[in-house]
Amino acid sequence: MENLGIGLELMIVGMTTVFLILLVVIYGGKLLIRVVNRIAPEEVQKARQTVAAQSGNADPAAMAVLGEVVKQLTGGKGRITSVKKI
Repeated sequence: MENLGIGLELMIVGMTTVFLILLVVIYGGKLLIRVVNRIAPEEVQKARQTVAAQSGNADPAAMAVLGEVVKQLTGGKGRITSVKKI
């Protein structure tokens, strides 16, 4: 019976240790992402200009609507690379 108690104690200590290390990894990753985004933010302005330049034959009003739809669906992270009429 003594071995069972030691085994359960080791299991609880081990699982707690793994849980705490995973928390450190998760929050460390989130912190790293925030730091990198503040140091070197993504250049959104240039991406919008290149899309407008690439789609010279598309209707500007349609491009504006498509751009807003993509922005809302992707949370501002997506972009339109080309528009082709099918």
